[in-house]
Amino acid sequence: MDLILVRHGLPQMSRTTADPPLSEEGRDQAARVGAFLQGEPLDAIWSSTMVRAVTTAQPLAERLGLSVRTHDGICEYDRHSGHYIPDEVLRVENYEAWRAQAAGNHGYDMASFRDAVVAGMEAIIAEHPGERVAVFCHGGVINVWTAHVLGLSPRLFFTPGYTSLNRYACSRRGHRGVVSLNEQPHLPERT
Repeated sequence: MDLILVRHGLPQMSRTTADPPLSEEGRDQAARVGAFLQGEPLDAIWSSTMVRAVTTAQPLAERLGLSVRTHDGICEYDRHSGHYIPDEVLRVENYEAWRAQAAGNHGYDMASFRDAVVAGMEAIIAEHPGERVAVFCHGGVINVWTAHVLGLSPRLFFTPGYTSLNRYACSRRGHRGVVSLNEQPHLPERT
């Protein structure tokens, strides 16, 4: 089974909700990743239940005539925080808070988060043996799933780009492997 995890597009910054809508740039990223993935033979599209992930999945679903199925287990670790500040903004506005978060001092139980993510991913994998599935989710989800596949403790160890593609091979016998991380061929190069 081929599993493609896609990080959501850039959301609007919000100090009142952890689940804001996509920004204009995020909607463009969603359209671009949808057009790019349209060329792959996908059997299903899944998303976390969060607005930014579902909205990012919609352009691809419309292109392929598939529905977006949702799973609560693959929502972001800070979904109840009451705000969404993109990492790149937090780094500029509050460097110490960004450093603490990057070092794992963010106040969230990453082991429990990992357990929920792994259970969610495994449920999706079990439902689609031998198929290719795109899952629209979050940077933290991609990090802990990748750490799990690599046999590492749950951690945030890399920054998946917005709408980046992260590919995994998942066998029926339970073997999981990383194929690629952070692919962004659908996005214009930044200078």
